[in-house]
Amino acid sequence: MNPQAKLIFISSLLLGTTIVISSNHWITAWAGLEINTLAILPLISKSHHPRAIEAATKYFLTQATASALLLFSSMTNAWHTGQWDITQMTHPTSCLILTSALAMKLGLVPFHFWFPEVLQGSPLITGLLLSTAMKLPPITLLYMTAQSLNPTVLTGMAILSAALGGWMGLNQTQVRKILAFSSISHLGWMAIILVYNPKLTLLNFYLYTLMTAAIFLTLNSTNTTKLSTLMTSWTKAPALSAMLMLTLLSLAGLPPLTGFLPKWLIIQELTKQEMTPAATIIALLSLLGLFFYLRLAYCATITLPPHSTNHMKQWHTNKPVPSSIAILTVLSTTLLPLSPMISPTI
Repeated sequence: MNPQAKLIFISSLLLGTTIVISSNHWITAWAGLEINTLAILPLISKSHHPRAIEAATKYFLTQATASALLLFSSMTNAWHTGQWDITQMTHPTSCLILTSALAMKLGLVPFHFWFPEVLQGSPLITGLLLSTAMKLPPITLLYMTAQSLNPTVLTGMAILSAALGGWMGLNQTQVRKILAFSSISHLGWMAIILVYNPKLTLLNFYLYTLMTAAIFLTLNSTNTTKLSTLMTSWTKAPALSAMLMLTLLSLAGLPPLTGFLPKWLIIQELTKQEMTPAATIIALLSLLGLFFYLRLAYCATITLPPHSTNHMKQWHTNKPVPSSIAILTVLSTTLLPLSPMISPTI
């Protein structure tokens, strides 16, 4: 892709996200979301492969539907209350339509169908943007309207997301699809706590972004898209593969690592809100995700390249690890001791 064109698209992404985050009026928020959608489409379809074109088409249709629903919900609210302010969303029907629109933007169950397909058709770096940066504007809107949303609907969607995200990721062999189902599962954790403690949703999103960025950049540097290729990356970059294993376990939420922090705080908050059954169910459902993270970690580090594979054995390279990956992997595994500093602010 032409560097100037890429610069324009990345700038448009930043502009769209900034507009959504800083807006108080529904029309400006909608405009920001539209700029974002139009800027990411060329980045998805830049390889001109039929799968990439299909992914871009699916993404466009889903996001256009979600934007129309968002506009419809804000107009209904304005019709009934005379308010266009984002924080003044008070009409129950408008809130329900808004929840559906933002769930479709994010890929929450039952509107998750597009996300694994789009991620599978995108390059790894665009996949990283879709999993992290493109989710920031809808999460910001959820944060601003959190007090108006229906907790029962959100809890139901959250538990279904954690269940389906874990369940459907079990039999995947494509790394991008596994990461897409992982994203759906994590969105469940963010949605369940949104009404009770929106700051925890943001904390979870920030830490998820950190860990996912580390994983996508590592996979991009070893050029890995399938489990069979992941098995041969150990010989190419042993240190990077070892850190990838730790980052994956952190994303799964295992205790001494960073990923345990948001899960711990969310379960604690749900218990305080007398939602112990929901906390128990979502904690048990995270075990499904743990299975496929362990499988990825096993493929990345423990398996030697099998002789039946079609891939050539890759020789060890002396190429240094990019500093961005080094910083992100360290943060993805060592932030748990900061929890006493974070807890009082939430």
